[in-house]
Amino acid sequence: MDMTFEAIHEPLAGSEWQKQFMLLWPSYRRWFLSEGIEARQTYLAGLRALKNYMPELVPTYEHLCDLAGGGDIAARFLSFYRPPLYMSGCSQAVWLGREPMLVRNYDYAPNLCDGIILDTTWNKKQVIAMSDGMWGVVDGMNDSGIAVSLTFGGRRVAGDGFGVPLILRYILEFCETAADATEVLKRVPCHMAYNVTVVDRSGAYVTVYLSPDREIVISDTRVATNHQEYVEWNSHARATATIERERFLLHRLTQHNEPADKFVAAFLKPPLYSTNYDKGFGTIYTSVYWPTHAIAEFHWPGAVWKHKLGKVRNSARHIRYPDKPLVDNAINFA
Repeated sequence: MDMTFEAIHEPLAGSEWQKQFMLLWPSYRRWFLSEGIEARQTYLAGLRALKNYMPELVPTYEHLCDLAGGGDIAARFLSFYRPPLYMSGCSQAVWLGREPMLVRNYDYAPNLCDGIILDTTWNKKQVIAMSDGMWGVVDGMNDSGIAVSLTFGGRRVAGDGFGVPLILRYILEFCETAADATEVLKRVPCHMAYNVTVVDRSGAYVTVYLSPDREIVISDTRVATNHQEYVEWNSHARATATIERERFLLHRLTQHNEPADKFVAAFLKPPLYSTNYDKGFGTIYTSVYWPTHAIAEFHWPGAVWKHKLGKVRNSARHIRYPDKPLVDNAINFA
């Protein structure tokens, strides 16, 4: 299985963002309308929700809608308000050695991944992030020194709220610290169960369990996999080995005083690294964020792609995924 990732430096969304949107829009449109147009919110409902919960993001939203052609369906999609359901695997952890580091595996269906690293300055902050839905974020970092990532929370419940990638975008566009991010997560509703881990350059961190049907839970754990305080969806937990991955990461953090490179290398091996691509839970990439130095790295077995926030060079990487996890030392292609 092969996949191409693109890194795009475009401070203000313009022709590059528009080109990528037009390439991905036919697939996203089919997904967005898969349950019928009547299942999706209206344009006005999405706009009102944005104005109510994330008003600072509205000018960016309106600009992207214009770039997307100004159509009704595209505008509904870009609001991220009450989207169709989606689930992923994923593991993430905060490493606190000489300086803080956020590491995560993104486990998902390859054909559903944007594969686009956006380096932007949309709202005066420099942001580098792995894109989802063309402006949402599955993991990323800003120039204030916040790094953030998400994992699916292992619950089938869905309700009113935004797709979590847009909430992460909002955090990176406007927050300065992990405490600021926590306040956002307290007040902006999420339409599914997700776990969000945040760390800032001071070493302050938090993991927040989001759900649409109950109060959020703020935890001081440095690890998140695919359940929240306990397993509620047993078959999903077994399929994704969420408990085993959580225990493995907690053991590495509490029982091993290992350097950063060894901790990162553990994400490229079982039980964290998965080849279940046909089931939608294969490891697409491992991301590593260094808030102190504003460095983002993307790892695959045998390759590392390194970027400096605000100085990303427009380029691409073609990745061929192994049938089985590799254990060789990574080669740095930076």
